[in-house]
Amino acid sequence: MSEKDSIPSDDELYAGFLKGDSTAYDELMLRHGDSLLWYLYGMVHDYQDAEDLMIEAFARIMVKRPWISENCFKAYLFKTGRNLTARHLKKSSMIETFDLDGMEEVLASDESTEGTAVQNEKTEILNKCLARIEPELREVLYLVYFDGLSYAQVADVMKVKPKRVDHLLQRGKTRMKEELKKEGVEDPYL
Repeated sequence: MSEKDSIPSDDELYAGFLKGDSTAYDELMLRHGDSLLWYLYGMVHDYQDAEDLMIEAFARIMVKRPWISENCFKAYLFKTGRNLTARHLKKSSMIETFDLDGMEEVLASDESTEGTAVQNEKTEILNKCLARIEPELREVLYLVYFDGLSYAQVADVMKVKPKRVDHLLQRGKTRMKEELKKEGVEDPYL
């Protein structure tokens, strides 16, 4: 950790955990647990299952202690969660699709939208439009814009090439613009 930056990076926390600092792993769980939980919820559509899968993803990393590339802890965590979810869905013979249904309260609880009617309306329109686009496009938009993963990290999570992520993201943005126009939003960047 540098003197300028008082917040340790994921890499620093994971290295600390590997050296025996259990509080470092707790910090990683606090930092990424909710984000992973809602990502998994988008696939399993059941809060309890998503929570169990989130805990299992963290536990797997804690037990296996894998080598993780620099700046890739979050992507590795999401990939682990996605793989566990695929196995879970296969066992329960469910179709793996990414969906934001039921996440309105999570998206609406963001500090930037809290308490304003205009922002709540924007969130409602956004959710409605996201629900109408293909699950793969929703997933890539969620990972890039809600979770802030890089293209390479998203590619790792979704098991596709980075060029495919770029293609999906471009298609997702185009589809979102089309859907937003149907809701009367002419300039989605305002």
